[in-house]
Amino acid sequence: MNQIERIEQMETYLNESVAAVQALSNALDQYEAVQKSLKKLTSYFGSLKWYKDFEDDEAGKLPKDLKRGVLSEDAVYDLLEEHHELMQRMSRAVTKAIERNMV
Repeated sequence: MNQIERIEQMETYLNESVAAVQALSNALDQYEAVQKSLKKLTSYFGSLKWYKDFEDDEAGKLPKDLKRGVLSEDAVYDLLEEHHELMQRMSRAVTKAIERNMV
């Protein structure tokens, strides 16, 4: 690889890296902003209020046009599982970055 090709390749690496870091920063901002909501959702799911809402839904007591994904047992559980896996993934990514002396 000659000098021009090397510089062009490094410029590509720079641009890709800047875009990825910015995207991650934006995603982290969104993630941090939703933490209170996630905590409230976690507390609600499986609580007595959730069971009451679930039972009322099953009994047809709630409006038909009411969005009720939160009452499906899978939607919240899947979110919490994905959240847990994401935490582990981020932990591994940070550990690898530290091991590579990139932080």
